[in-house]
Amino acid sequence: MLALQQEIQRVAQSDAKILITGESGVGKELVAMSVHAQGPRADQPFVTVNCAGLPETLLESELFGHVKGSFTGAYRDKPGMLEKADGGTIFLDEIGEMSLRMQGMLLRFLETGELQKVGADRVGRRVDVRVITATNRSLPEMVAQGLFREDLYYRVNVINIHVPPLRERREDIPLLVEHFFENIGRGNGTRPVVTPEALAILAEYPWPGNVRELANVIERMLVSGCGPEIGADDVPIEIRTQRSISLRPKRERRRTVADDLLKRMLTNHESFWTVVYPLYMQREITRGNLRELISKGLEEAKGNYKIVTRLFNMEPGDYKRFLNFLRKHDCQLPFRDYR
Repeated sequence: MLALQQEIQRVAQSDAKILITGESGVGKELVAMSVHAQGPRADQPFVTVNCAGLPETLLESELFGHVKGSFTGAYRDKPGMLEKADGGTIFLDEIGEMSLRMQGMLLRFLETGELQKVGADRVGRRVDVRVITATNRSLPEMVAQGLFREDLYYRVNVINIHVPPLRERREDIPLLVEHFFENIGRGNGTRPVVTPEALAILAEYPWPGNVRELANVIERMLVSGCGPEIGADDVPIEIRTQRSISLRPKRERRRTVADDLLKRMLTNHESFWTVVYPLYMQREITRGNLRELISKGLEEAKGNYKIVTRLFNMEPGDYKRFLNFLRKHDCQLPFRDYR
């Protein structure tokens, strides 16, 4: 956490655009808020927009605003979030989910600072906003696939802050536990003391949901009515069970080429077509490697090839192309064996 704090302090005073990357739930919005709070715009608005939570038309209205009568339900002029953030900071979360059309509109705003509301026949006012974006996807891979504009990528990625998953910075867990007990407990009127035994259990858990999962667990412990002291028995049973499993001696299994390729697609969100397909066509991996990879994908998807295409980060329209490729190279495995 110290390294991350130092990075935040280093870039906060600059007004450069920042792209925050990392897995879902690692606390990218908290990083953005810290950058804003430590910068020269700290006393100005901090506005958050989740780009994945709205369809394209609503996202356009949310960002740029709309004029009365521009669509059904537009009974009055409404300012957008960019206008509300004037003088301050706007945080665009999950920017990788934006459509190409919205990416073009955002790029134009970043170049000019001008707003044109939905339904308006001319450009409106200019605003001065610091833009911080975040994503859990690999934007370079999306650029290569034609899913993200290269010019927008370079525009938003002036400074990159990568937030590691919580399992890679376990030394931060005690500090985060104290932080969440302090802040969440204040709202509940409680502030219990965490015993070393309970803290050790929390620190050893892998936290697949990252900081978001940790905050939810702390809130659940407070709501469940723990006393003035949080002991090992107060930690949720699934956390304690995971710890007992992890403490058992494990038989080491040799990692395979298929394991590494699957990890790249599931963890780094790289596409089958950019990671696996070129290697196979150039004979750098064998048919056996490919069949093993498909087998692992079917295990994850319970035998559903459509889910496999999503796990392998393909577009919905790639389903038939994927199956045809597998049939042609004798790699289409019977889905019933995995149900």
